[in-house]
Amino acid sequence: MLSPTWARIPGTKPGVPVPQGVVRVRAPNPSPLTLDGTNTYVVGRWVVDPGPALESHLDAVRAAASDGIEGVVLTHSHADHSEAAELFGAPVTLPRDGETVGPFTALGTPGHSRDSVCLLMGRVCFTGDTVLGEGSVFIAPGEGSLSAYLHSLRRLRSLDLEVLCPGHGPYVWDPAAKLDEYVAHRLDRERRLLDALDAGVRTEEELLDAAWSDVPAALRPAAAVTLAAHLEKLREEGRLPPGVVAERRR
Repeated sequence: MLSPTWARIPGTKPGVPVPQGVVRVRAPNPSPLTLDGTNTYVVGRWVVDPGPALESHLDAVRAAASDGIEGVVLTHSHADHSEAAELFGAPVTLPRDGETVGPFTALGTPGHSRDSVCLLMGRVCFTGDTVLGEGSVFIAPGEGSLSAYLHSLRRLRSLDLEVLCPGHGPYVWDPAAKLDEYVAHRLDRERRLLDALDAGVRTEEELLDAAWSDVPAALRPAAAVTLAAHLEKLREEGRLPPGVVAERRR
């Protein structure tokens, strides 16, 4: 079993466990989609997801990697995770499924993006945007795939993991419960959507009102993109009825 270090670090509450040998550096780029900022992780001489190219963040990452930086490893290519990758003077790798880089083995987890991977280090898993510490993951049709995403979640669920180190939000110390919650959340949205479609609802706004009524106004545009991803999945499966007009935002 992995032995967490009980520590007081910036951005955490007293007594919050931290995975042994892992240092989290949170970038100052908060937003509705990045939560309180992008998490960069330093593991020995390796940097996971170096984040945005903000000077204060770069300085903090270099300070955390006090023994120098041997390599930079990405979970996917989105700018809020990768923009600073070339600024450390070290090799940068976005590994494919099964590849080993430094202390990490890549597990292909497409869905949020086509190139998403999780990085395994024993029973520690760096999830990027495949699993967040809080809230749900943004899936855009075309770039992402809800069908692939659900498969990726189930693939992670089959592993014996101790802790998830997400790209945004706090550490997840009950990975099985979080992954079960994520799958159930997506299937519940699908159930609500199918109920609305069965009732004859066809427009984007009406479908959002029916299946995403709990989403704050600021996140409604993101919910509309997620709706499109659900509709794409239903179309792939031959379960999308005719006349649905909420298939834009690609």
